[in-house]
This record gives sequence, structure tokens and C-alpha cells, in this order.
Amino acid sequence: MRAQTRPILAAFLTVLAAVTSVATPAYAVRGGAPQWRACAEDATAQCATLTVPVDWARPYGPSVAVALARRPAADPRHRIGTLVVNPGGPGGSGVDFTLESAGFFTPELRRRFDIVGFDPRGVSRSHPIVCTTTVLTAAPPPAIDSARAYDTFVAYNRRLDADCARRTGPLYGHVDTLSVVRDVEALRAALGEETISFYGASYGTLLGQQYAERYPRRIRAMVLDSVMDHTVDTDGFLGGEALTAQDSFDEFVAWCARSTECAVHGRDVRELWAGLLAAARAGTLRDPNDPTSHLSLYELVAVAFGSMYDPQWHALGIFIRDAAAGPGARRPRAAPVDVSEHGFHAAFCDDWSMPVAGYADLRARLDRIAATAPQMPFSPLAITSAYGCLGRPGRVDNPQRALSRARTGPVLLVNARHDPATPHVWARHVAAQLGPAASLLTYEGWGHIVYGRSDCVSGAVDRYMLTVRPPAAGAGCPGVEPKAAGVGSIGPGVGVRRGDRHGPGATQR
Repeated sequence: MRAQTRPILAAFLTVLAAVTSVATPAYAVRGGAPQWRACAEDATAQCATLTVPVDWARPYGPSVAVALARRPAADPRHRIGTLVVNPGGPGGSGVDFTLESAGFFTPELRRRFDIVGFDPRGVSRSHPIVCTTTVLTAAPPPAIDSARAYDTFVAYNRRLDADCARRTGPLYGHVDTLSVVRDVEALRAALGEETISFYGASYGTLLGQQYAERYPRRIRAMVLDSVMDHTVDTDGFLGGEALTAQDSFDEFVAWCARSTECAVHGRDVRELWAGLLAAARAGTLRDPNDPTSHLSLYELVAVAFGSMYDPQWHALGIFIRDAAAGPGARRPRAAPVDVSEHGFHAAFCDDWSMPVAGYADLRARLDRIAATAPQMPFSPLAITSAYGCLGRPGRVDNPQRALSRARTGPVLLVNARHDPATPHVWARHVAAQLGPAASLLTYEGWGHIVYGRSDCVSGAVDRYMLTVRPPAAGAGCPGVEPKAAGVGSIGPGVGVRRGDRHGPGATQR
């Protein structure tokens, strides 16, 4: 996700169990319309809160205040309605996304829609999930290479789960996407809108899909950008993520072969990378950005993975060149930031069932995946997501299942052909689940999150949002190769970008 060029983003996602429009409990709207005031962070935007039940099964039990932000339509006379936005994650701030939306959405959309975002329950300004910092920082490395390491991870996850539950209070255990779906419906009702339009990126596509399934008649238009498939099982999730990361690496190799801008143009990139993988496995790979430290296998693969979000091919070429050359004098990485907010796994592990029957089972799965993706033997995003769920107690409230056929108007899905985080095949599968009411626009290019990558993509999405007429079946937009502008050093901290976090320690997308 292009953090430097676009202020949001991103990454996982799709479905639930419900049917026709369900009446919103009176509790959800008894406080009346949100009381909008100038936002403390930006007086040109409006902020408010919406009080909703912690547990929607107990509508008059404990409550939580959900933080809202709104940028009113710039042309009120020609206003179409409200566009609710979610940048993904889980853990992305919809308030931040809305405050920065002028750098993301086109002037035409901002002229015709109120842009409304919210921090989902358990995130940022909406009673964040918090854990003891010393417990968070005691996390084992995301590398399980023995039965002992597996048992250590399971024990740590249980310790962290108990700690976060104790520190957070009643909200812990109620941050699954189905609960957020109910919050969105309460927001719609509180705004007094018969229908809403919706834009969801990456993990935000799960929210969009499940809202549309439960409240189909409340959707005017919906764009699902970089689509998660909530039907995939453990192997489908780990394997699909690794294969799409491998595909993105293959695209980088092809670019290096044809472009003299690549720092390792004319060299065997796969051979260079194989040498770096071997050194990382042996514990001897020096970090070219900090010669005093070594890079683990996970950190090395994460460098390549993180560089593929924009993508930052130029920077990855420089990194490979410098890492292969040995220790140098490049600038050191910034020290890690001590944090206490940690809502990712509280939400993800309540949305995804990832059963693994011990270390031997996990090892067999990972070995099968690595055999199909030699340069990217795993997706750092996938393993940090799945590893954080190992051994966690309690049930999964929103496990995977197929979507029911869409009963909304047209839904537009958009996905890059070469997305490192949400495979194009997932978008195709979700479109097939939704049926003829869904259209898939393919960006024949690279990176995660499609809107804004080209005039073709933005134009197609805007036309749909304004008219609710989707592109023709099979429509696509040509890819735009990344430019070298803004190239800097990258390292293990590059992570994922643009608005949503896909794992512990991942940077904002």
C-alpha cells in the first residue's frame, strides 16, 4: 500500500450468516443522530461518537462508544448520499482514513458524497484492545521449527489472550466482524439514511460482504477493493498467500530482467535471493541497513513481501544488491516502538478458524507450500496471522463459510492481477459466490489496493459509485509499472502499508 502517495489502505476477508434486512434494535438508535463537532485533529472535518452494545445479543448490557468522522459532501446541492469507508486491517482506523480521504478519493466522489468512517470497536479511539506491553514484547519469533517452539507459541498465545482480556474488559471477545456489521447498521440508522454506499479495502471487504449479506436492502453501491475469500481453510489461506507472494516475486524478477533501473539488472536474481535465503537460514545474513545485526529468514522474506505492496521494486533491487555484497555503511533502522494496543488477533482469530494438529501437522503444511513457492516459501502476513491463533481458547464466532447469493444491487469487486496479499483468484471466487449481481474489475498490474493506481481504475470505480452501473463483464485496466521516485532503503520494518495492519508489528499501510 502506497503510504507515501496515498493516505490509507488495506489487507483480509469475506462472509457470514444471515438473510434479508434485519430490523435494527431500538437501542442502536435511541441516542439519536450523532452530535457532530469539529475534529480535534482537523477542524475541517466533523467527529462524533455512536454508542452501541458490547454484545449485540445483550442490547441493553454494557456499551462501547464508536468514534466517527465525516467529511460532508463538497457540493451539498448535488449530494448523492453517504459513503461509509473501512481501510481494512483488522485494526485500521476509519477515522484516520476519513480525515485523510482528500488524498485518496477523487474530487468528484468527495463532491457528491459525505465520506464517513469509524474506528471499529477495539481499535484506536473506540476502546482499543490493550495488553501489557511487557507481555506483548515477550512474543516468540514468528518461526516455528520444532515441537518445542510450537508449544512455546501456544503457551504464549494463551498467556497473551488472558492478559488482553483482563486489561481490555468486557469488549474483549466481541470484536469479530459480525459485531462490526451490526455497528455499521446502527450507524446507518443513526445517520437517517435509507441506504448507504460502501468502500472497503482488504480486510474491509469482509465487513462489506457480511454487511451486504445481512442487510442487502440497505446497500446502494458497494466497492470491495482487494478481496479476501472467507471460505478458504488453513491450507488455502497459508498456501494461497504464499503463492500470491511468489507470483509478486516472479513479477519483480521479470522487471529486473527487462529494466536497467533494477539495481541487480543483468544478474541472476533468483540465485542472489537463494544465497540470501540460505544465509538467513544459517543465521549469518547481515542486515545491510544495520551491519551489527543479522536478519532471520522471516525478516528477509518480510522485506520482499513488504516491498511488493506499492510495489517498491527499485528499493528491493537495492536491498538485494547491498545484502548480497555484505555489510555496508547504510543508515541503521529506527528502533522499534513500544506499543500496548493490539487488536489484530482479537479480531482475526474470531473471524478465522485455522485448526492445526500440532507441530508435525504444521510442518507438513509449510513444507508442501514451500515446494510450490521457492523464493517466497511463506507469506509473512499469513503466518503471523495464523500463528497468533494457535492454541487460543474459546470458539471462533465468525468462522469461514460461503456467502449467500447477493440480494443487493450490483456490487463491484476490484483486484490487481498480481497482488501480494489478496490473490486474484480469491476475488474471482467471491464474485462467483455473489452471483450475477457482482462484477469484477481486474487491474492488470501489481500491488495491494487498486483504487487510485490509474485513471482507468479510478474512473471505473467513480462511474459505478455515481451511477451504480458497473463495468462490463470481464472489464480490466492495464497495469502501470512503478517508478523510481521516492526510493529509500528498506528493511525488516518495511512491513505492510496503507491503512491496515495484517499482523503484529506490521506498519500502517
